[in-house]
Amino acid sequence: MKKRLNRSEVPARETWNLEVLFADWEEWDRELEALKDSLVTVTKFRGKLAEGAEQLLGGLEAQEAYLTRLQQAAVYPRLKLAEDGTNPLYQAKSAAMGDWSAEAAAALSFVRSEILAIPEERLERWMEENPSLATFRKSLSDILQTKPHRLSAETEEALAGLGEVLGAPYTIYLRSKLSDMSFAPAEDAEGQLHPVSFAAFETEYELSQDPVLRRSAYDSFSATLRNYRHTFAAVYATEVKRQVVLARMRGYESVTHLLLQPQQATPSMYRAILDTVFSELAPHMRRYARIKQRTLGLKRFAYSDLKAPLDPEFSPPITFREAEKTVREALSVMGGEYAAIIDEMLDRRRIDYADNVGKSTGAFCSSTYGLPSFILMTWSGSMRSAFTLAHELGHAGHLTLAAAYQRPSNCRPTMYFIEAPSTMNELLLAEHLKQQSADPRFRRFVIQQQLNTYYHNFVTHLLEGEFQRRVYAAAEAGEALTANRLSDLMGRVLAEFWGDAVDLDEDAGLTWMRQPHYYRGLYPYTYAAGLTASTAVAEMIRTEGQPAVDRWLEVLKSGGSLPPLELMKRAGVDMEDAAPIRAAVAYVGRLVEELEELFG
Repeated sequence: MKKRLNRSEVPARETWNLEVLFADWEEWDRELEALKDSLVTVTKFRGKLAEGAEQLLGGLEAQEAYLTRLQQAAVYPRLKLAEDGTNPLYQAKSAAMGDWSAEAAAALSFVRSEILAIPEERLERWMEENPSLATFRKSLSDILQTKPHRLSAETEEALAGLGEVLGAPYTIYLRSKLSDMSFAPAEDAEGQLHPVSFAAFETEYELSQDPVLRRSAYDSFSATLRNYRHTFAAVYATEVKRQVVLARMRGYESVTHLLLQPQQATPSMYRAILDTVFSELAPHMRRYARIKQRTLGLKRFAYSDLKAPLDPEFSPPITFREAEKTVREALSVMGGEYAAIIDEMLDRRRIDYADNVGKSTGAFCSSTYGLPSFILMTWSGSMRSAFTLAHELGHAGHLTLAAAYQRPSNCRPTMYFIEAPSTMNELLLAEHLKQQSADPRFRRFVIQQQLNTYYHNFVTHLLEGEFQRRVYAAAEAGEALTANRLSDLMGRVLAEFWGDAVDLDEDAGLTWMRQPHYYRGLYPYTYAAGLTASTAVAEMIRTEGQPAVDRWLEVLKSGGSLPPLELMKRAGVDMEDAAPIRAAVAYVGRLVEELEELFG
C-alpha cells in the first residue's frame, strides 16, 4: 500500500517557498514583538478622531498601516499550519498570533466607535474639504451602515478582545479534521489497498473510474465521519449559537441579516440565488445523473458515484507542469499584466500542491496586501486539478491587480463578488480546451470538466447554502442542533434536489461535516453568485472579445472600492435581476443536452 508522506518527505518543488515572508521563526518572533510595541502609533489617536479632518485622517492612515502589517505577520503561521496542522510549533505560533490579533482588535475598536459618534453631515463636509480623507469614503460608508447595530464602546472592545475565543469552533474543527482523524485503507477492484485521507478522498478516490475503489473509499471516509459526528455537531452548533446570539444582541432581524450585511447583499439577493438554482437546476442535474448511470452501466447509482468520470477510458492524466502550460495559454486572453501575475505564481514556488499528513484539505489562495499570493491544493493528476489551479489563480490575479490599484482599505471586495474572478478562469480554461480539438470524444471530455465546475459551485456549495438556510431557521426556532438533526437536514436537502435519480444512503447526510465554509458565515451560496456573474461575462468575452476583457480587468482592478452589485454591473451583469441566474442555469442545461447527444 502506498504510504502517505510526512511533510519533511515531500519534494521541495511541490511545496511553496515561504521564505519570502520570513526567513525563520526568529525573524517572525521579532516582528510580532515589534507589532506589540508599535500599537501606540494608532492608540495615540484615541479620543481625538472627532477633533477634525486631519486627526481623523491621521488615525485612519495609522490604523490601515498597522492592520496591513498585522495581516502580513499573520500569514506566515497560518500558511505553515495549513501545510502541516499536526506540527506543535505551528500550532503554538498560530495561537500566539491569534492572541495578539484579538488584543490588537480590542485596542483598536475605539476607531469604529469614535467614527460612529461623528455626525454624518460633518464627516461628509470633512471629506469634501480634504481629498486625502475622501479616499476612505468607501470604508467610512461601510462603518456607518453598521451604526444601527453598534453596541457601546466598552462592549465592542470586550467582544473584539474575545475574538480568538469566539473563533474557537473553526479552530477546533480544523484541528480535529487534520490532526485527529484517520481512515481505514480502501480496496480497489484488484484487491490493492490505498491509504485514505480527507484530501485523497476528495481529489482522487471520489473521482475514481474504479467503482470498487470509489465505493470502498466512500465507506472508509463515512465510517470515520460517523465516529466524529457528535463532536463536530457540538462544535458547529456552538458556531451557529454564537451567530444567533450576536444577531439578537445587535438588533438584527435575523442571523441572516447579520451575515449578509458585510457582504453588502440583501436577503432578496440571497434568496434569489438559492431558490432559483435549487429549483431550476435540479431537473438538469437529475438528467445528468441518469446519463452517468446509463453510460457506466450501474444498476444502482449511489451518492458515491456522483463524481465518477463518464468515460473512464478517456480521462488522460496530467502532470502539474503540463497543467501549468495549458493554464497559461488559457489565461493569455487576459493580457500581459495579468499574465505576468500568473507567471510569478507558477515560476516562483507560490503553489503548494504536495499531499502530506496534516495538510489542509481543499484548496485556497492566500492574498495579503503587499505580499505575494500563495495557493494551497493537492494535485490529483487529473484535469480536475488543472481547473482547481486555474480557479485559485483567479483569486491571485484578481487580488494582486486590486492591490496594485487600490489602497489597503479598498482592496478586497465583499464575499458576494469574491468567487466571480476564480470561476471565470475555470470557464476560460474550458473554452481554451474546446478549441484544441474537433474530436467529439475530447469535446465531451471538456464538457464534463465544465459540468464539474458547475457541479462544484451550483450543486456542492449551493446545497451547502440551502442547508445553512435551514440550520439557521432551526436554530432561531430554538431547536437543538444535534448530529442527528444536522444529518437529517442535509439528507432532506439532498433528497429534494436529487429526487429518485440518486440512491442516497444514510451516510450522505454526513456531508455537512466535510466543509469549513460553514464557519465563515454565508459563504457557500456566494460561489453560485460568482459563477452566475462569470458565466455571463465569459459569454460576453466569447461574443465581444477585447472590449469585454477590458471591462472585466477594470472591475478586477477596482477591488473593493465599489459595492459588489456595482462591480458586476460595470462588467455588464445586473444581479438584481434573476435573468442572469436563469441564464446560467439554462447554460448548464444545454451542456447536459450536448453531453447526452455526444454519448448517444
